Amino acid sequence: MPSVTDAPTTYPALAGLLLALPPSAGPVRLVAVDGPSGSGKSTFAPRLAAALGGVPLVRSDDFRVPWDADPLTWWPPFERDVLAPVTAGRPGRLRRYDWHRDVYGPPEEVPPAPALVVEGVGAAWRGCPAAFRIWVDAPRDLRRARALQRDGIAYADAWDEWAGREARHFASDRTRDRADLLVDGTAVAAPAFHATRPARSPS
Repeated sequence: MPSVTDAPTTYPALAGLLLALPPSAGPVRLVAVDGPSGSGKSTFAPRLAAALGGVPLVRSDDFRVPWDADPLTWWPPFERDVLAPVTAGRPGRLRRYDWHRDVYGPPEEVPPAPALVVEGVGAAWRGCPAAFRIWVDAPRDLRRARALQRDGIAYADAWDEWAGREARHFASDRTRDRADLLVDGTAVAAPAFHATRPARSPS
């Protein structure tokens, strides 16, 4: 995909660009951070939310999505409990799932802030009313190493199966093709990151 390197490469600069966009979900600018497992999404997203003024961040991992499930298993409860209320200008409700303890946390309120960052596999799918879609990616070997460091080597086979499942989802949905920003996930913990804006052909 042709690209141009005119995108902001710091979190504050990107935040300024996003806050200048019109709302996409009622009063809220929904910012979707998507990409394959281990790409750097979970490092990138909280830094962006902080740069946006500490706006809410909701992750696909806040919902129970088994390793063998459809990657979009989390979307219906997110839409019901968070997206629909904030679109209507009301606070959403969320109980974040604890993967290590297999329990849900206490109820939290998700206010209809100027922006809402949604991160995870499927965040930027075609049905998401995003104001801006961000695709974060990194080489597969690095992504796999990160995931197994996080989850444990016992999950190696499960991760490999999940990687295939998410790849099929992305191919069917053409998620990357619709991204407004492509982020190199190899160094997103730094104050500046490398990103490109896709050059789209006129429709």
